[in-house]
Amino acid sequence: MSAPTLAEDPSRPIVDGDARVPPPALSPAPAAADARPPVRLDRDGHVARLTIDRPDALNAMDSHAHLALSRALDAIEADPDCWIVVLTGAGERAFSAGRDLKEVAREPLMDEAERAALAARWAGLRRLTDRHDFFRPVIARVNGMALGGGFELALACDVIVAAEHASFALPEPRRGLVAMAGGMHRLPRQLPLKLAMGMLLTGRPLAAREALAHGLVNEVVPAADLDVAVGRWVADMLACAPLSLQATKQCAMAGLGRPLAEAMAASYPLEARRKRSADSIEGPRAFAERRSPRWTGS
Repeated sequence: MSAPTLAEDPSRPIVDGDARVPPPALSPAPAAADARPPVRLDRDGHVARLTIDRPDALNAMDSHAHLALSRALDAIEADPDCWIVVLTGAGERAFSAGRDLKEVAREPLMDEAERAALAARWAGLRRLTDRHDFFRPVIARVNGMALGGGFELALACDVIVAAEHASFALPEPRRGLVAMAGGMHRLPRQLPLKLAMGMLLTGRPLAAREALAHGLVNEVVPAADLDVAVGRWVADMLACAPLSLQATKQCAMAGLGRPLAEAMAASYPLEARRKRSADSIEGPRAFAERRSPRWTGS
């Protein structure tokens, strides 16, 4: 039995990617502190896996999901043993369809207590898209559509591995919104300008294979092979010293907006830390001893 369309399922949340159907009737405020968490954090050794877990809503992000993701990122930043992050969405249809616009539509109808709770959630979080000082490598495992804020999350990652059926779009203008979580600034830096502006000014989607052809994603594979492909990227990163990866990311990102000579002459705190680390000795020693290095992250 095929999944209901938006028109057939008026209970489905409005998300960034919905461009046609009139808004459904507003539902009650999300309740339950005992409901399942909207974001899961799982650890496998030095790898953290973050899963946006709202598959029935195409992994749309309401304020509860944003806060949960922020807290998970805080936990990762506080853990020096967490070296690599994989970000994905639950299910096979969507990485994330962006902001849950049903919550946005409810805001004018909220009572004072609801508005205060909503404001407190937003005040207590830092989005991945705003964490310009997050230097752990982040891999986006894009398992379906990445729309609006979901696409902005992927753009904020370092590597994107996508399933063949994945697609990318910033349809905010079709809902009277603007891609202010970095989309309008990151996309023109990651695509040719005319292609980026075409997407920004129309909301048109970009298919995974086309995104690969333009260098927006690193790898596209059949959906059944997505975990294997992500695993290869993780394994290759784990073969590198974690402080080297963090220093590399800091240097590359900080140098993007600088003239080349200035970027090369600048000082970078994580590179200074790497130079003093035990791993900077372990790497050459392991090479000389013809063995694999044993990284400690220190």
